[in-house]
Amino acid sequence: MRVLRLSCAIALVSAGALGYQLLLVRWLAIAHWHPLAVVIISLALLGHGASGSALSVAGQRAVARFDTLFPAAAIAFAACAILVLPVAAAIPFNGLELAWNPRQLGWFALLYLVLSLPFFFAACCFGLAFARFGSEIPRLYGADLLGAGAGAVVALVLLRWLPVERAVVTVATLGLAAAIVVLPRRRAVWLGVPLAALAFVASLHPPTPPVNEFKALAKALLIRDARVVASRQGAYGWLAVLDSPRVPLRHAPGLSLSNLQEPPRQLGVFLDGDAAGVMVDRRDPEALAYLQRSTSALPYVVEARGRVAVLGAGAGVDVAQALEAGATHVDAVERDMRIVDLVRHTYAPFAAQLYDDPRVRIHRADARAFLRADRERHDLIVFAQGASFAAGNAGVQAVAEDYGATVEALRDARDRLAEGGVVAITGWDKAPPRDALKVFATAVEAWRDADADPAASIAMLRNWDAWTLVAKRGAFTPNDIARIRAFADAQGFDLVHVPGIRANDANRIHVLPRDDAFLGAQALLSTRNATFLRDYKFDIAPARDDRPYFANFFRWSTLPELWRLRAQGAAVLLDSGYLLLVAALVQAIPLGAALVLLPLLALPRASGVSRWRAGVYFVALGLGFLFIEIACLSRLALLVGHPLLAFGAGLAGFLAFAGLGSTWAQAWIARSRDPMPRMARLAVLAIAFGVMWHLFAFPLALSIGAAWPPWLRAGLALLTIAPVAFAMGLPFPLGLARLAREAPAFVPWAWGLNGCASVVAAIAALLVALHVGLVATLAIALVVYAIGAWTWRQ
Repeated sequence: MRVLRLSCAIALVSAGALGYQLLLVRWLAIAHWHPLAVVIISLALLGHGASGSALSVAGQRAVARFDTLFPAAAIAFAACAILVLPVAAAIPFNGLELAWNPRQLGWFALLYLVLSLPFFFAACCFGLAFARFGSEIPRLYGADLLGAGAGAVVALVLLRWLPVERAVVTVATLGLAAAIVVLPRRRAVWLGVPLAALAFVASLHPPTPPVNEFKALAKALLIRDARVVASRQGAYGWLAVLDSPRVPLRHAPGLSLSNLQEPPRQLGVFLDGDAAGVMVDRRDPEALAYLQRSTSALPYVVEARGRVAVLGAGAGVDVAQALEAGATHVDAVERDMRIVDLVRHTYAPFAAQLYDDPRVRIHRADARAFLRADRERHDLIVFAQGASFAAGNAGVQAVAEDYGATVEALRDARDRLAEGGVVAITGWDKAPPRDALKVFATAVEAWRDADADPAASIAMLRNWDAWTLVAKRGAFTPNDIARIRAFADAQGFDLVHVPGIRANDANRIHVLPRDDAFLGAQALLSTRNATFLRDYKFDIAPARDDRPYFANFFRWSTLPELWRLRAQGAAVLLDSGYLLLVAALVQAIPLGAALVLLPLLALPRASGVSRWRAGVYFVALGLGFLFIEIACLSRLALLVGHPLLAFGAGLAGFLAFAGLGSTWAQAWIARSRDPMPRMARLAVLAIAFGVMWHLFAFPLALSIGAAWPPWLRAGLALLTIAPVAFAMGLPFPLGLARLAREAPAFVPWAWGLNGCASVVAAIAALLVALHVGLVATLAIALVVYAIGAWTWRQ
């Protein structure tokens, strides 16, 4: 009965820890810019590694006090899960300042340490249980895995109905429940009442994430009388609608300076505090004429207005523009139904029933899933403003994968065009141009992949603040070209490229000392394409599904120049998201060494085994495991189409299947007569086959599940990672069993080495993927595994 209660307690703590990990992704997305999922994985591993080292040093003293320490650790997890968030909010860390303020590294390290505390205490629960009830480890480990899977589901369900801060309090109470479950009945009753009271008080004052003061919403709220008039929580983020009656909002990217018409009233839409577009007052149809005087009206100039698909329809500005231009049918594709609900119901009169217009059909899907499942041919496919192909503010999204902004995404869109149909993309202009040239390079690559002539099929124009690119299935006709030129002249736009453009056709209206957009476009269309991409100051090489990081423009070769010019404002050109990842890696190494390895120096030394060979083996396992896990989690985002669901399902899946592999390894050790080194090599071979299965099954899953809802695609995702995750659970227990046989005193040391390597690898894996791609990251992981098995082969 005691083991049964302990299994329940382990499951509760595990569910709370993994649920908290997912909720922390959402909490940090509001408090900062990028959700930093890999950093959260790293700090969770830091907590686990530090707890293992602490328990190893404490030894039997901790095990002897199990009845006291286990419930205390569970309560500490619950308390820290709530209390560290206000502390984290008070830490003056700002990722944007990393480029010029070295002190931010210290604040980042402090934030990293503070947020790892809940995971430290959760891991203490697991370590104490495994040490006290060694014969019951398979059952307890199974409870751990079951709880982790349940925690992922619980977190996603809670986010559907509760604000993230209340969801955090809810999962934290699972730690309190675990303490009550494991205590004797009388003590549980005595302690349960005050714990319940504390949980109630925490629910009244949940740790609300602060909106970063540099985000668009925080700035907009500084306007007199501006206020949030609607708010929705969910797994896609915190959605807010802002009204500013005294100082009207005016969001019209690419609007011609010759436009004399005042845009109608607008409501601002924000996601996690970042600008996500506007909702336009459509009650006066004549007031919408301004939409046809912006760069985004370019596709309608070439008569692409029959059947239109708007990818990332959001609050509906691009849908309204299509209808205003005369579209006969609009497929509005949006994965977040909360914004559709606001437009369709809450603000239906304001939006003039936009999403109930008989010409409009709503599709609940992400862009890539829609393009894979759709069987219609479209005259125009619009990548809506802000949906994709748009780098985050100050490069903070540089390390976020965006599968809607790759060569394959444009190729999928081209395949869904009718003959003569057009793809259109609009984005903000920057100096020097980055997004514009990267989109142009992506379109050139996609059209060349389809054996089309990009020079004859692509047109692009700009004004002072925005640009629009259109790419046609088929060459632009002389009539098309004449219309584009006439439109640019009438609205005062500059041509970046049209078929037949000459140097004196560009840079005529918004005159620049050097028109880098025009010069870059001509280079990308010429035989100098590869040289230009290599020599440009920023990384504008087209993003692909294997490297889906469109917003990453960072080049190490440019860093010294930008650093020298930081006083002149060049620091804002640095991708702070990339630098944040580098900073996380720089601090993870000493923190991991100090908190995981340093305590183990207090343990007695042992002989009978080659320390360096065993050390390489366990370091290789930590690096290889996380490299494969991070690469697969990034790939699963394309399949599932829901970032947080993909992260949660993938993380829980890796834990569960690796745990099953570890359990099976124990039985393999017991019945096999093979020497341990040979078993380790067989395990690495199984991992290689698992990776090959993932690479083979993944495209099949993409095809099969294209029209499925995200939760079913998450099930498919688990099938693609199950074999490799199971195999990855084998080498670690095999190595520990060998070490326990040859040098038992080295077991805590090996555990710490593996934990330290894992802390570093969670961040290093993404940095590697940014540079060489996800498949290459998987290949590197296999090489690392092979090195580990080969080094400790005798």
